[in-house]
Amino acid sequence: MTQHLEGDWLELATASGTTIRVLKAAHPRARRLRLTVTPKGARLSYPHGTHPAQVSAFLRHHADWLERKLDELHLIVKPLPPLRVGVPTEFPLRGETVLLDWAEGPYPRVEASEGTITLVIPRPHTRAVPVARGLLASFFEAQMRRDVSRWLAGYVPQLGLAPTALRIRAMKSLWGSLDTRDRINLDLALALAPPAALRYVLAHELCHLKVRSHSPRFWAQVEGIFPDWREQRDWLRLNGAWLKTELDRLIADVAD
Repeated sequence: MTQHLEGDWLELATASGTTIRVLKAAHPRARRLRLTVTPKGARLSYPHGTHPAQVSAFLRHHADWLERKLDELHLIVKPLPPLRVGVPTEFPLRGETVLLDWAEGPYPRVEASEGTITLVIPRPHTRAVPVARGLLASFFEAQMRRDVSRWLAGYVPQLGLAPTALRIRAMKSLWGSLDTRDRINLDLALALAPPAALRYVLAHELCHLKVRSHSPRFWAQVEGIFPDWREQRDWLRLNGAWLKTELDRLIADVAD
């Protein structure tokens, strides 16, 4: 495991190619070096005046523990097999593991059955991977729109407000947002999550129609329409990096 300092971060590059970023910060009340891991990542605090070499040595000594803890929280994303025509692979869909399989047919399409998603690709296969990625992106969006339209029918009367539009696309870091024109944006990776996680993000953004901030009034609004929001928020914090990586390998390079 190699390391280098960069600003307020210490980066560890593992032999497998994974880079672990650890936030380092001097703490005025710290009496010793302390490494902690939360769903938000890893943090190393140390007393003022600690030599950088001591910080590096301490982190090296605890590297195995750190990697194990981050892995338990799904914060280390292991390399995933690339999408290859004719090679079956597994991926999450609506919180369940499904098999992605391949078949030949006269026109490109997705066939869904219990536990299996089949990509039907016509010959020749010269552009099969881009076609497959586009099919998956469209399939994921259709699944999300079906769920969201059903939930909106219940939430809009409760709130007395409705978004002006719904846009679904791959988002780098956010799960959702509400723009100044009252349009809701949702991350396409939520198609891979359990439906309750998607429902939480939808409820969250809908409540911003009433309260734009994350004030106590806002969270009370979320609680009123989706009481299980904490559980789903925590689930996304634990599994978010993994979900976004899965989506990227399935639909990377598909235009928004």
